Amino acid sequence: MLRRFGNVHYVSRKLKYVVLYCNQDDTEALIRKISSYSFVKKVEPSYKPFLKMEFENAAPDKAKEYDYKMGI
Repeated sequence: MLRRFGNVHYVSRKLKYVVLYCNQDDTEALIRKISSYSFVKKVEPSYKPFLKMEFENAAPDKAKEYDYKMGI
């Protein structure tokens, strides 16, 4: 039933959740519409578009670099 709102990427029957992809412009309206269903307990949007993906101090340690060169 949720397929009509977007692309269903993953369904976990054991943990009872669904990962659903939709347009970012329609997110607020879809959250209200999906949460109105009786079988839906909670709807959480993804915050990935708002996260900074460029990290500072991303250089690995000298000890790890040595291990990588050794092939460990």
